[in-house]
Amino acid sequence: MTDIFFTAVFSENLALSFFLGICTFLAVSQRVDTAFGLGIAVIVIQTITVTANAFVYHALLAPGAWSWAGLPDLDLSYLALIAFIGIIAAMVQITEMVLDRYLPVLHRALGIFLPLITVNCAILGGSLFMVEREYTIGEAAIFGFSSGFGWALAIIAFAAIRERIRYSDMPNGLNGLGSAFLITGLLSLGFAAFAGAAG
Repeated sequence: MTDIFFTAVFSENLALSFFLGICTFLAVSQRVDTAFGLGIAVIVIQTITVTANAFVYHALLAPGAWSWAGLPDLDLSYLALIAFIGIIAAMVQITEMVLDRYLPVLHRALGIFLPLITVNCAILGGSLFMVEREYTIGEAAIFGFSSGFGWALAIIAFAAIRERIRYSDMPNGLNGLGSAFLITGLLSLGFAAFAGAAG
């Protein structure tokens, strides 16, 4: 279980190894407080959706899931993508309503990026990796939390660095997006190196 955690957070970080969710990663990383809020939302949504998708996949979609009903050859795994997207959309809507009700400042700060978590490829990628790696429901829950935590850790570190370099004297060619990609590459190397030390 610890292997799943460290692998998902460091060596196979969704943002820094697979570059999933990079559009949101770049857009919401101007300030640490906003990045922190989005990171928490991603952790919550990723944990819930990967676990729920694992349950739905194993209970209804996987080959042999309907053996109890006398249909051992029924394979509905081709419906996994549609089911996963539906569950993700529902969880994001619930999270948005909760934030709007109890944390309106964070809801306004995240703005359009909160609904965009629905189509964030990091969220869907977590569920697809869960199926590909044949995780049990318990392993999927740990992987969901770990991959969300890794993504959140990456965006918070990225935002902190971007806040610092805002006041530095960067060469003209590296201002804006150029420095963002440079920092992303360096963070990716750092996370991979830490994973080697931890493993």
